[in-house]
Amino acid sequence: MKFIINLLFFLIFAVSIWAQSPEKISYQAIIRGQDNSLIVNSKISLSIIIHQNSAKGTTVFQETHAVYTNNNGLISVEIGTGNNISGSFANIPWEKGPFFIETQVDASGGTNYNLIGVTQLLSVPYALHAKTAERLISTDNINPYKAKIVIFNSSRNVADSDINNTIECTSSATLTLTNGFENMLNGDTINLEAHNGAVLTIQASPGVQINYNENGKAVFSSSTGNVRFGFLRKTDSNSYIISGQ
Repeated sequence: MKFIINLLFFLIFAVSIWAQSPEKISYQAIIRGQDNSLIVNSKISLSIIIHQNSAKGTTVFQETHAVYTNNNGLISVEIGTGNNISGSFANIPWEKGPFFIETQVDASGGTNYNLIGVTQLLSVPYALHAKTAERLISTDNINPYKAKIVIFNSSRNVADSDINNTIECTSSATLTLTNGFENMLNGDTINLEAHNGAVLTIQASPGVQINYNENGKAVFSSSTGNVRFGFLRKTDSNSYIISGQ
């Protein structure tokens, strides 16, 4: 029998800042049939898919669970402990959200899944995000990860070493944002500084947008004895927002 399921779910995050955070998220759902009656004491199949950036974005993780509903139609599972289909739960980059959970159910316990819905994770799972932050801590546990200062005195194209660091322009030069620079992900940033009379120009190549203007540019002109600050953030493929001009 084919079911139309109404799904009410709860995501429970263990809030912890300690290193040994569990690689899982508690998940509960109430399963109902097309007549709104509870599906009780029944074996169902559940498919969990986590998408990055949008409800139809890249699938970063997928798993399935075989689980029984209780007397109240409730199921409880731990995302990250099911039958892995694709991706690694431990390697989900929680700091590069947003993320969306897609839920599919086969109320007969088989593999004929029906899409129930997609819901955005409005809060990062804190313990897991804290674990991601560990990867940004130096191995000697003394000095925390900091943005590197990239000395910039000669015009060139944007480089991997610029991503999430600070461009320090002390002699007038141009940084060109090249078409197809995919190593910089959406949400990645670059801090911009023009020092002591230097002029820092950020130039977009053909096909690249700065503040929604194709082939545009941003100019930071500093005065002697002062620093002019700016901020660059990638918003989409070949699209950047620059503030502080």
